[in-house]
Amino acid sequence: MQLVIVESPAKAKTIEKYLGSDYRVLASYGHVRDLPPKDGSVDPEDGFAMEWENYADKAKQLKAITDLAKIADRLILATDPDREGEAISWHVQEVLRGRKALPKDVQRVTFNAITKATVTEAMQHPRELDTDLIDAYRARRALDYLVGFTLSPVLWRKLPGAKSAGRVQSVALRLIVSREREIEAFRPQEYWSVIADMEHDGTPFQARLVQFEGKKLDRLSIGEEGTAKRAKTAVESGLFTVQTVEVKPATRNPPPPFTTSTLQQEASRKLGFSADHTMRIAQGLYEDGAITYMRTDGVQMDSSAISAARHAVADRYDASYVTDKPRVYQTKAKNAQEAHEAIRPTDFSKDKAGGGDHARLYDLIWKRALASQMASARLERTTVELADGTGDTALRATGQVMLFPGYLALYEEGSDDTQDEDAKRLPRLREGDAPAKLGVTAEQHFTQPPPRFSEASLVKRLEELGIGRPSTYASIIKTLKDRAYVRVEKNRFFAEESGRLVTAFLERFFEKYVGYDFTAGLEDELDEVSGGRAQWQAVLEAFWKDFKPRTTEVMEQKPSEVTAELDKFLEPYLFPAKADGSDPRLCPLCHKGQLALRGGKFGAFVACSNYPECKYTRRFGQPGGEGEADATPETLGNDPVTGLPVERKTGRFGPYIQLGEGKEAKRASIPKDIPELDLEWALKLLSLPRTIGTHPESGEPITASIGRYGPYLAHAGKYARLSSTADVFETGMNAAVVKLAEAAAGGGRPQRGSQAPLKVLGLHPRTEAEIKLMEGRYGAYVTDGTTNATLPKSIEKDALTLEEAAQLIDARAAAAPPAKGKKKAAAKKPAAKTATKKPAAKKPAAKKAAPKKAVAAE
Repeated sequence: MQLVIVESPAKAKTIEKYLGSDYRVLASYGHVRDLPPKDGSVDPEDGFAMEWENYADKAKQLKAITDLAKIADRLILATDPDREGEAISWHVQEVLRGRKALPKDVQRVTFNAITKATVTEAMQHPRELDTDLIDAYRARRALDYLVGFTLSPVLWRKLPGAKSAGRVQSVALRLIVSREREIEAFRPQEYWSVIADMEHDGTPFQARLVQFEGKKLDRLSIGEEGTAKRAKTAVESGLFTVQTVEVKPATRNPPPPFTTSTLQQEASRKLGFSADHTMRIAQGLYEDGAITYMRTDGVQMDSSAISAARHAVADRYDASYVTDKPRVYQTKAKNAQEAHEAIRPTDFSKDKAGGGDHARLYDLIWKRALASQMASARLERTTVELADGTGDTALRATGQVMLFPGYLALYEEGSDDTQDEDAKRLPRLREGDAPAKLGVTAEQHFTQPPPRFSEASLVKRLEELGIGRPSTYASIIKTLKDRAYVRVEKNRFFAEESGRLVTAFLERFFEKYVGYDFTAGLEDELDEVSGGRAQWQAVLEAFWKDFKPRTTEVMEQKPSEVTAELDKFLEPYLFPAKADGSDPRLCPLCHKGQLALRGGKFGAFVACSNYPECKYTRRFGQPGGEGEADATPETLGNDPVTGLPVERKTGRFGPYIQLGEGKEAKRASIPKDIPELDLEWALKLLSLPRTIGTHPESGEPITASIGRYGPYLAHAGKYARLSSTADVFETGMNAAVVKLAEAAAGGGRPQRGSQAPLKVLGLHPRTEAEIKLMEGRYGAYVTDGTTNATLPKSIEKDALTLEEAAQLIDARAAAAPPAKGKKKAAAKKPAAKTATKKPAAKKPAAKKAAPKKAVAAE
């Protein structure tokens, strides 16, 4: 019997169909072990020796692999064809060696696509494990561990509220924060455009003013309304004739097939997918045998694939759409990784695969790969210059004519910039023509700041800088979101307060290590290791000898000293110069103290130096003068009962209302769902809790109020949630009794099974169980009645497809531990033989699993 190890059960199931009865294929479910999340897992004093620990949740799978390995004649390690795949194979081999279950014959097999022909061919050409790739993996893993477990504790102690730092994660965050600073520093400049709407031979077109009063104009030349109006009058009164017509032939060549980064960029632009979602869908397509391996820097295709693509183009169109010679692309990406093929279909005759998001992504991959072997598009770009009789005023119109669409008949690459003036259609014009003028407009514009990064543009920028690798982009972005260092609005990244502060800290105290060139250079060195041109311990030693002393030096500084340095470093952001020349640090409340950055239990904030006499504070994320009007108390009116003023204030934790002063003052936070705060609303909030009435059964009062987790009902120590602030004041006795009863029946939440589904998605394609989309306590989830699977943040519940839901349920079921009853029964068997040994081994694993999230891998 021959034992084959792959990563995923889907891949195992597909491959086992291709091999004979002598083969057994098992999945490792990804990595089987890792560095324990504790100090000492990498020892720089001992040649960077690493201590590995098996994942607790992989015990069952490792046992199955071990049991079969003991009776197998040959072990075939067939994990993915990249560095991570090589590492998984190595880990499996080392675990089996440690358990004395490693067969004598161990071979490594790789394939770029999961088709019968590719897999069977690969089985005929096994090799040994690539020690250079394994060393590169060990170097990266040790480096990320040392950065995370050395730098993160410095953050925790010197920068309260910070969660983690990572070798690549922090550099990606710096890009987002730097862009945010550029946007804030940007000062818009006014400019005007003068456009003439014209028509010739029944075809309308537009011409832009490019010369006025004998002077050539650029985009910003007309900077105020007066000049714009004079220019508009000149165009309205002028009779314009065509002076020159310039026609230039142009060609557009198709882009190469997808790499990992270009796939993530295009899926973001055209399908609205996150990088993480794109990679999960692509993984599914790869495991189904529909596409080649999806983690690659390569843009080249196999010669047989090029031939198949050319035949598919000829079948779909005609011979004119096929290039005279096959197109051969070469990788231009900086620091390209292992040389794999581009992402392409395994069968070009199939223009569809899967359903839902799988079908949409496959369609994108198929079209891009097919278009790469199609003829270029041929265009005519036309520029027309028109002038009035004096020659002092001139207009220009540009456009293009498509002579032959070529690859554009099938696919056009998306762009973050959708404006293309040359793409407009023009009528056929000749010198001396005098097109009709339909109207003239003068429009005011302002220059725009650079756009915030989208996932597509961030991945593109990381790739341009040589930071990160194909397998890391999705995890980098996901980590930044999970740490709440950034938020995403309308597919754009906004830097959060915590992200800005962490970046400022790293730029001030660890500038070298968040430098773009340094990080890219380190990637180069790690690639040298994977190519066998550098020794991995030497690379780590060169990094560690400078990094460790620097972290020690910063750790020895007092938190107050760190805060003082950050106060200076962030001064242009927190206290920008004021237009009237007044002191930007002068406290706006007492007008005596000086504002400065302070550190607290819940993070950084700005406070007055006259504390405690002056209690002015503002959040770190309110730069310069922003928020100062809110921080200065705003009187909403007087309480009709006490006559005391009701004030709206802003504190460290946001806006609140206050009635009175000192210890006797009454305060209430301002909920976000109040449309507009006025005195009436303020008095309502200050009056809480509201007594609705007496419960008809218990005789105890029912109250409504707003707590830490939002609006709620309370009765005799039991609680029920309310959906909005308005419900706190509008819920009556009958509704309150019903809500409390429903909450009690479900143990404080709606009873499982009693809640109506958000959507019935359909029958599971493999088990035929009905799949429902539900709203749970911790967010949306899908269920087939037996297994519940939480929706990842990257999947919008409104866009969820049946196939995606089925895959989530299958993955959750495969990863689920045995039922509690069975688990206890299994544990009793060895208890008599080794009563203390087994529990001792399990306890540390359970404790170690939790802190893993605290430190970023990259």
